[in-house]
Amino acid sequence: MTDEEFEEFYAHSVKPLVGQVYLMTGDLHEAQDVVQEAFVRAWGRRARLDAGAGPEAWVRTVAWRLAVSRWRRGRRAAEAWRRHSEAAPAAPEPDPTTVALTDALRGLSDRQRRVAVLHYVCDLSVAQVAHETGISAGTVKTHLSRARAALAPRLLEEEHGV
Repeated sequence: MTDEEFEEFYAHSVKPLVGQVYLMTGDLHEAQDVVQEAFVRAWGRRARLDAGAGPEAWVRTVAWRLAVSRWRRGRRAAEAWRRHSEAAPAAPEPDPTTVALTDALRGLSDRQRRVAVLHYVCDLSVAQVAHETGISAGTVKTHLSRARAALAPRLLEEEHGV
């Protein structure tokens, strides 16, 4: 991938990837940070990235792994983000649908949330989700079914204002 192709790839992919990782992690600041770090790593290997071979999946996987590594490190990173966000300017209010979806997704297990976001938000097939997550297609289908079952009542409650 040339420098120009990478710049175009970045411009086209950064917002959707941040949104996808945000839905997987539930933390916008963390999602922005790990996606940026993943793009920095992708820049270093841009000559080996093939635009036709799904560099977006590579960046998303690296971002997910970075997020998991950060979770394992514990409270220091979370406390630093809290201190940092207090000094940040106020962001616009998110729309209620996004808040409802994010809250509903937080009620799922990590694996169910990741599989649901990859399938429904990233529009990946079951086979692609299985490949990206390293789990079997049958397990992906099971997690999707359980995620739908868990999300349905939460989203219906929100829709009906219960």
